[in-house]
Amino acid sequence: MNSVPKNYGDAGAGVMKADEWRSLSTIYLPLALISMWGVGTAHTSPADSIRFRRILDHTMLLVSAISLACKHTMSQARSSAYLACLTQYLKDLVNIHPDVHHLPNHHMAMHLPHFFYLFGPVRTWWCFPYERLIGQIQRLLSNHKLGMYVPSCHCDLI
Repeated sequence: MNSVPKNYGDAGAGVMKADEWRSLSTIYLPLALISMWGVGTAHTSPADSIRFRRILDHTMLLVSAISLACKHTMSQARSSAYLACLTQYLKDLVNIHPDVHHLPNHHMAMHLPHFFYLFGPVRTWWCFPYERLIGQIQRLLSNHKLGMYVPSCHCDLI
């Protein structure tokens, strides 16, 4: 499992890759929120405690949907559970965050169970392997001339 960059949030941290976002959203963020807002945590008022717990529960619906979608295998039960988590997440979104509106990505995410049925687990058709390959290609040394390979000259060895 890849980690989140140590300087995440700093201007110099660069752009996170999709796999790093997945790790942040399904592992590190839930652990941080549970430790801050979960059972047994102290808050300044009962109202804050209730509000933070609602936000935590709401966030965990999305984390659960992402985790279900990213499993190595997909079944009808998992697909249904994904849809139930996402549906509840979207219903609660405007109640918990009144300034937030539904976006096209929310609509698209509701169609993912159909793609689970057609193509199987997301891991078989997501783009992380391609992103990794592109990153490796970008790090290769090149002479900036497409289609031409100019080997280093070692005339002094002859």
